[in-house]
Amino acid sequence: MIRIRPAGQHDIDALMTLRTEAEQWLRTAGTDQWSDPETGSQAIAKWRQSIYEGRTWALLDRDQTVVGTVSRGPADPDFWSEEDRPETGFYLYKLIISRTLSRRGLGSLVIDWVSRVAALEGREWVRLDCWRTNHRLHRYYEGLGFTHVRTEAPAHRRSGWMAQRPAGLVLNPTDSLLIGSHDQVPPQKTSLATSG
Repeated sequence: MIRIRPAGQHDIDALMTLRTEAEQWLRTAGTDQWSDPETGSQAIAKWRQSIYEGRTWALLDRDQTVVGTVSRGPADPDFWSEEDRPETGFYLYKLIISRTLSRRGLGSLVIDWVSRVAALEGREWVRLDCWRTNHRLHRYYEGLGFTHVRTEAPAHRRSGWMAQRPAGLVLNPTDSLLIGSHDQVPPQKTSLATSG
């Protein structure tokens, strides 16, 4: 069983290892996602800030190894406009799952968890944006109930494929993540990572 709990500063090394391993896997998967060092360093700095601000969660296996992560954040103004009613969305970022657990449905369980949280907050949508050219990732999210809203292409961003799914939609009603707390700090272990 996988447990989800808020990530803390003690998790930063493990989370950065997940990101690095995801970058390496993406290169072998034939996509340029997360391949630009300049934008990558900016994204990692923003992600670290979300960890400090308590907007990131860590996924742990039975051995207390960090095997995944997900973050939330504000609506990105480069993509979501006032016409989208940004306040109606829960904005999902940085879903990364260990390669050791790929193809086992963990990403779907995480999105179900996010969907439940969004519904409890009174949101209408779970929203995300992802790399414009990663069509495999687009299909992955569409397979999990997301609908493509539109694609934005600001010159200074590589992301911009935008999608949403109704808050409260649960695809795995008989399976879920265990919920943990900050008090349950694991030993410092990491595992390989991938996106989705």
